[in-house]
Amino acid sequence: MNFFSSFYQQIAVNRLAPWLNTLPQQLTRWHKEQLHGEFAHWQKTLEALPKTTSSTIDITNQVKAGERSDINDGEYKRMENLLKKLKPWRKGPYHLHGLHIDTEWRSDFKWDRLLPHISDLNNKYVLDIGCGSGYHLWRMKGAGAKFVVGIDPTQLFFMQFQAIQHFVNDNTVNLLPLGVEDLPELEAFDTVFAMGVLYHRRSPIDFLYQLKVQLVKGGELVLETLIVDGDENTVLVPGERYAKMRNVWFLPSAKAMCAWLSRCGFSNIRVANIDTTSLEEQRKTDWIDTESLKDFLDPNDQSITIEGYPAPKRAIFVANK
Repeated sequence: MNFFSSFYQQIAVNRLAPWLNTLPQQLTRWHKEQLHGEFAHWQKTLEALPKTTSSTIDITNQVKAGERSDINDGEYKRMENLLKKLKPWRKGPYHLHGLHIDTEWRSDFKWDRLLPHISDLNNKYVLDIGCGSGYHLWRMKGAGAKFVVGIDPTQLFFMQFQAIQHFVNDNTVNLLPLGVEDLPELEAFDTVFAMGVLYHRRSPIDFLYQLKVQLVKGGELVLETLIVDGDENTVLVPGERYAKMRNVWFLPSAKAMCAWLSRCGFSNIRVANIDTTSLEEQRKTDWIDTESLKDFLDPNDQSITIEGYPAPKRAIFVANK
């Protein structure tokens, strides 16, 4: 199964063509050397999905492909059983031929919060860094984007994206199994999204520069991250874990985040939204089989994490290059 041939063909004739100088070698090396032990099983799962025709596609209001009437009972059951082999499903939700993939995160909540605050995506080249299984990629295309690229090194998320792509079938939406450090300085995207990533980076300032060099001049950055209350000098550096996550390094205040963006040369910086993560937005479902937000908070005080830090609060920042 060649996941990338269509992508190569498309970027060969668009503004991303310089990426072909490095990308094929990177992805060939990834395929030869870095595959997860379960990857072959996930690939067999994808290949076994029923071949369907989706009578309806809606990526404007949700991510939906097909109606229940498009497939028979056997195909529906096979699809459900196969997709559950790709658990945990973190970001979504998805609706496939009447099957509701009730993901841990209601990523549509975040989309609804940010959409009024960002520039029109119509006919834009868009990059989503740390995109998970790609829920927001589809919504970006549904909002009018011309060409959408997501990157995320987690191979299960890559395979989940391929499963959704199997039903939606839109080759202008793509996910590559890369990290931000694998990107050359493309300076080719009109909008770059980086949501839920900055606090996982050991050097947030370097990360902001990595985002900046992907944008065209005047392009827009949409960044969402965990924050804490405080002034422009307030930054929480948690201990070994934050909300049971090991890889959380820096949680700035909103004012500190704005100062970081300014220091990195961004302009027109604004805080679009601040929202405390709710148990309705992140919760355990039948599609994850693991703990979720309720388990990460103090059982006697949901305003703090189980380690005693402030409970997750997220802010969306918008800025221009």
